[in-house]
Amino acid sequence: MIDAPAPIRPNPPPLAELVGLLPESVCVVDAGGTLLYVNDAFEGLLGYTRDEFIGRCIFELVHPDDREETLDQARRVTAGEAQRHFRNRYLHKDGHSVDLLWSARWLPQYGVRLGVAREINELRRVEEELAHRAHHDPLTGLPNRRSLHDAFDRLRIAATRSGTPLSVLYLDLDGFKRINDRLGHAAGDVVLEEVARRLRAALRQGDFVARVGGDEFVALLPGCDTLCAGTVCASLMRSLHAPFSLRGQSVSMDASVGIASHPADGRDLGPLLVHADTAMFAVKRARKPATD
Repeated sequence: MIDAPAPIRPNPPPLAELVGLLPESVCVVDAGGTLLYVNDAFEGLLGYTRDEFIGRCIFELVHPDDREETLDQARRVTAGEAQRHFRNRYLHKDGHSVDLLWSARWLPQYGVRLGVAREINELRRVEEELAHRAHHDPLTGLPNRRSLHDAFDRLRIAATRSGTPLSVLYLDLDGFKRINDRLGHAAGDVVLEEVARRLRAALRQGDFVARVGGDEFVALLPGCDTLCAGTVCASLMRSLHAPFSLRGQSVSMDASVGIASHPADGRDLGPLLVHADTAMFAVKRARKPATD
């Protein structure tokens, strides 16, 4: 009986060829960050050719705002801590930033760090959009009540440290219900968008305004005492009262505004809003004819 010939086992392809086929971007750097190898995907990631990469320090390509954190991560990887979900930004050859998600490992037997990166620009865009939605009013684009609390905490700390005043304005539109009843809610939405635009334009640089209810808005005025707040309030009223065309009709808006001052009327946002809201309703009740 004739023995069958042993099967021929092909030689495996070089590792570099296999890595070159990966869709993920792969690079190898020495302990100091000098690029020793990049695969095909990495070559197309930042707009440079392989020859332009090799011998260059990879940290030069990191976005300046992320460089220090990236250096710290590289030190930790070199110390033996595997990194699987590190995010940072690199600069493309044409100047725009590229968001990357990294996994990296130190290979002490070769004295190199191996990094695998995936571009996550779309993930970053979705995260930023979700964060914006969570903190902004979808109709007017103004910050919402959650953002108001965050902004107040930040401005209160600054005011306390500097010993400067901080005023709160609570603004409620007059006659808004009549516009909704007469022209419809779609027209009311247009009015709210226009009011938001005018409030942003009329406030001082550094002021903050949020929509906190249907036709209610709150403004934070850092460095502004009660007298200053009254001046800002008058400017807002002039801006809102200027007529604009809505469905062929001339519309002019007014508002009732209450003022509260930190720390005289309260140190936290809740008591200050109650004080300003109460003052606003006193103004509204005093108006004749009665407004809503």
